Amino acid sequence: MNTGVGPVRAGDALPPLEIEITRTLIVAGAIASRDYQDVHHDAELARQKGSPDIFMNILTTNGLVGRYITDHFGPGAVLRRVAIRLGAPNYPGDTMVLTGTVEDVQGDTATVKVVGANGIGRHVTGTVTVTVPGAGAGAEGTAVQGAESRP
Repeated sequence: MNTGVGPVRAGDALPPLEIEITRTLIVAGAIASRDYQDVHHDAELARQKGSPDIFMNILTTNGLVGRYITDHFGPGAVLRRVAIRLGAPNYPGDTMVLTGTVEDVQGDTATVKVVGANGIGRHVTGTVTVTVPGAGAGAEGTAVQGAESRP
């Protein structure tokens, strides 16, 4: 796969992406995904339900994982499959660091293992399958071209 910057091979690590977890990010993500559950916008009600504060919803996390992958593989990248599992909550004031490792490359498609860790553990783990149309170049399982990750 050729997207414009050096080859990517199974086993290669993507550059990490640090994301500051703010109240605004949590609330805006919940509103944008039409998730009006109080634990994503009302700190007092979240505490009444046993949480120390509001926390990020899975749809926001899913979007951030997608952004991480498309920032790396470039504007032509198409997410084919995103399979994630949540773990430790993302609370305001923390930082989540997304990291990724290329697991497989087949033509113009790569499978990437993604982990997002915060101060209390792994927030998200999963795999993403991404295709860069027209980027197939080289032998199967050996050559994908990636773009640099943007902040």
